[in-house]
Amino acid sequence: MQRGHSGSAPSTPTARIRHRRRSNEIPAELSKLDGNHFLADDENKYKSLWIRTYSTLWMLAGFAFIIYLGHLYIWAVVVVIQIIMAGELFNLLRRAHEDRWLPGFRLLNWHFFFTAMLFVYGRILSQQLVDTVTSEKFFYKLLSGFIKYQMVICYFLYIAGFMWFILTLKKKKMYKYQFGQYAWTHMILIVVFTQSSFTVANIFEGIFWFLLPASLIAINDVAAYIFGFFFGRTPLIKLSPKKTWEGFIGASVATMISAFVLANILGRFQWLTCPRKDLSTGWLQCDPGPLFKPDYYSLHGWVPQWFPWKEISVFPVQWHALGLGLFASIIAPFGGFFASGFKRAFKIKDFGNSIPGHGGFTDRMDCQMVIAVFAYIYHQSFIVPQIYPVEVLLDQIIRNLTFEEQKELYMKLGQIFQELKAPFEA
Repeated sequence: MQRGHSGSAPSTPTARIRHRRRSNEIPAELSKLDGNHFLADDENKYKSLWIRTYSTLWMLAGFAFIIYLGHLYIWAVVVVIQIIMAGELFNLLRRAHEDRWLPGFRLLNWHFFFTAMLFVYGRILSQQLVDTVTSEKFFYKLLSGFIKYQMVICYFLYIAGFMWFILTLKKKKMYKYQFGQYAWTHMILIVVFTQSSFTVANIFEGIFWFLLPASLIAINDVAAYIFGFFFGRTPLIKLSPKKTWEGFIGASVATMISAFVLANILGRFQWLTCPRKDLSTGWLQCDPGPLFKPDYYSLHGWVPQWFPWKEISVFPVQWHALGLGLFASIIAPFGGFFASGFKRAFKIKDFGNSIPGHGGFTDRMDCQMVIAVFAYIYHQSFIVPQIYPVEVLLDQIIRNLTFEEQKELYMKLGQIFQELKAPFEA
């Protein structure tokens, strides 16, 4: 009996603590990264570089082709990437044993996902949808009705999913897992749709406002890898042991220079700078606006006589590009650091394996999610002119001016209209 009692020792508090500690250990392949294991010292770094380069070239070719096709196709690719990212994140906390007892539970996750997609894109692209079908009365009425009742439709779809979830709560031992999955699903929706909604809004404001920030993140990532590959010696942050100060500083300089030059190149194409007001796929032509009209600066006295260029042209948008470049260099990498910490917390190397040498799509989108939101806020705050509707102006006049001041304003406006009218009457 005594021997049998000692055989049950693992059930004691001390043993339970030991078992808990073992379950939190980082796997061997990840624990190697806790030391000073830099790319510059990695024996397999050239093999890794070749795989990453090969995958990057394929991604660049596909990305360039999609940009050429236009706004609608870029949006479609964003939706596909969203679905892949959601799948990677859904699978992160799944347990095969528990899922066997919950048939249809995965389908419930996707029900919430597509309900959120219908709500977000219905709100963002409602005007583009209406402008696309204005020539067809039937589709116009159908779409107008959908837009009018879209919130109601999405709300009841969500409530249906909520009731579906409640009806799956049958086994007490599964409650904790189910509620964990429910909370995890909603967190995924917030993370994925927050960034993607801003990304889509940037696309329809002009491909330039999507392409430039996305390119700067890619340039920063590649430059950090290359500088760290050849020169990295000083660790930058413990969450990401392969990241070095040499890579971080070198990438920041490269990104700032690229932002200024790339804005000049992209700003020359109306296809990239014009906003899209509908969901058609035709080529765009528009007034580029003052941001994309070059200012010329003379180089006289700054360069020798033999220098071929006597002046340079700078688009005003290039100065704004420096702000995006600074954000992409200093702040956006923290999205990657967050993802690194998240992966280490769950003891995984990558979110997926769909891109050889890079991991999953979520691994590539960590910094993109951060800068997409910033690019939209920056564009709305510093680029889009502030236009007040007549109703808003009248409301401000009534609220803030006395009757005598309103009367005076009325008389002055009358004088201005008379002056404007006089040349036409003559």
